[in-house]
Amino acid sequence: MSDLVRIELKPLGESFEVERGTPLQDCLFTYGVEFPCGGRGRCRGCRVRVIEGRLPVSAEEERLLSPKEREEGWRLACRCKADGPLSLDVAQWETTILADSSSFEFTPGEGLGITVDLGTTTLVAQLLDLATGKVLGVRSALNAQARHGSDVMSRIAFAVARKKQGTLEHLIRAEIGSMVRKLLDAANVDESRLRRVVIVGNTVMHHLFCGIDLEPLSHFPFEPSRDGLEIFRAGELGWKIAGDPDVRFLPCLGSFVGSDILGGILATKMHEAESLSMLVDLGTNGEIVVGNKDRLLCTSTAAGPAFEGARISMGMRASTGAIARVGAEDGEIRCHVLGNVAPRGICGSGLVDAVATGLELGLIQQSGRFSSKQGSWEIVHPVAINQTDIREMQLAKGAIAAGIRILLEHWGAGPADVTRLYLAGAFGNYISRSSARRIGLIEFPEETVKPAGNTALLGAKIALFHLNSGHRDYAEIRRITEHLCLASDPKFEDTYVEEMLF
Repeated sequence: MSDLVRIELKPLGESFEVERGTPLQDCLFTYGVEFPCGGRGRCRGCRVRVIEGRLPVSAEEERLLSPKEREEGWRLACRCKADGPLSLDVAQWETTILADSSSFEFTPGEGLGITVDLGTTTLVAQLLDLATGKVLGVRSALNAQARHGSDVMSRIAFAVARKKQGTLEHLIRAEIGSMVRKLLDAANVDESRLRRVVIVGNTVMHHLFCGIDLEPLSHFPFEPSRDGLEIFRAGELGWKIAGDPDVRFLPCLGSFVGSDILGGILATKMHEAESLSMLVDLGTNGEIVVGNKDRLLCTSTAAGPAFEGARISMGMRASTGAIARVGAEDGEIRCHVLGNVAPRGICGSGLVDAVATGLELGLIQQSGRFSSKQGSWEIVHPVAINQTDIREMQLAKGAIAAGIRILLEHWGAGPADVTRLYLAGAFGNYISRSSARRIGLIEFPEETVKPAGNTALLGAKIALFHLNSGHRDYAEIRRITEHLCLASDPKFEDTYVEEMLF
């Protein structure tokens, strides 16, 4: 009997061989399958469907999957091993990662530069010509650390409680190093012309890349021991690049507000504006900044992964088969499914729409409870949301709305004083402003709200050119920025509860 078994992934058209008995978690992550709970069998986030072959049902699958789902071949990849040939349906994991093609002012320089947006879930890197500002190449990937948990707190737990920080450091340094190599090779450029790599990311990603102890971030007051600009040579990171260029991870702004938000400030030019503006990055860790050229006030709030489709019964990322928009016309539900295929699940923007639509149709009450006693609502067959899903959305939206409200109070301003609200990141780029307003997530006039795209990556590019010409805008931004810890604010708990209502 051969020690190798073949696995086919449809409709990706990929196939590969692994040793018999290999956990699927070890081989499917590369192809986009996510493991939100770190492979501990506590969620449904790594579901795949068996088309051909056999995967026995585990105790966790008996608990988390319905009899119908099990009969249809659905399994949790984290509970399964490849003990024989398999054909698996992984269409729900096809994905698009938001890059950046914005124009910006810059001072021309010499050579090449690379910028990296290191996200908790995804990575994007761009190769730039420093003389022209032209993007010569783009690479994107899933963060290889995500096989050990989908959010920053699960990464911290893996690093601190299980003493595996070195594992996470190695994964991300190797992943970015590989992206840098692929960018240089694909562009067919002289790699010795690479002057610098600039990286932005949240505080946990900053620590994990830079080798800074995560323990202080695992407990109150969640203050990092070191959060400034970190500089390496490529060789120190194990990257073999001619000329040994420097690699710079931009500094954080405080606690869980990282250099991705610093990049967002650079991209939106909040720090140069006379009027009051706000930047909101919606994700598992929601970051918020309010201010102008004189003062910036920032905070972060643990929104949970609902905006990214995790911990939702039929949740998925914004990929093929995901319901991304929901509305009602003459009392009939209308949905837009990504990829123009049969619906397979619902992503964050679709969930916000669905709740807003349910509120308008009277299917969902202000409290978040269903008006009927059914306990679930089938939006379009076979995709439904249940009471727990709505609760997850309430927790996420309540955390963001409470953070916005308290930050404005500390500033001494109200929503009417904000002239522009920038929504950053992929979720912020696709969410319906009217639905966000209807559920109380973003209670600002729609004309004030502007989807701003990948501001972290754009800010990294601006910083790349600033560093090349000797400017230190990021240092001035840090000087005028004050970090507010919501956990220590006496009003936060009550405000959070109030903002959970729709």
